[in-house]
Amino acid sequence: RSPPIDAVLAAGLLPRLVELMGEAFPKTVRFEAAWALTNVASGTTAHTTAVVEWPGALEAFLRMAKDADPELREQAIWGLGNVAGDSAAFRDRVLALGGLEAVLGAIKGDGLAVVPLSMKRNATWALSNLCRFKPPPQLEQVAPAIPVLAELIHSGDSEIEQDACWAISYVSDGPNERIQAV
Repeated sequence: RSPPIDAVLAAGLLPRLVELMGEAFPKTVRFEAAWALTNVASGTTAHTTAVVEWPGALEAFLRMAKDADPELREQAIWGLGNVAGDSAAFRDRVLALGGLEAVLGAIKGDGLAVVPLSMKRNATWALSNLCRFKPPPQLEQVAPAIPVLAELIHSGDSEIEQDACWAISYVSDGPNERIQAV
């Protein structure tokens, strides 16, 4: 079943969803709002554009991606991955706002006693989207991910290893300096 993205947009719900992702609301409300916004960002480029262009939407995902709660953090990372996975322009927007740091923090489990496998998988997939598309991101933007990718390809989890390999492929695609960096 497809989420009713057009109906959500037509009803003008984006501002309320962004608001409900705020720390003033209970975790369950924040999670469901982030999930709904993630679904909108998973649609067509027009749907993703609506999320990207809505003031504060990406920032709400980024704030939540650093939350102490692993479920909230994972949902926000998924949303950022959907946005970054739509186009080079949206990838660059997420990178410019600090998306790489948020994703790497989720992979490393910054502030968490245990990193849930599902979060590590989602974050590795999001990381591959942050490295994807042509023109590729500037090497300096994604270079901090290289040591993390080197660890992820030895994770023992086939999903993580596959997405890490894709990310390495994207980072190393191009001139020799990119290959040498990897």
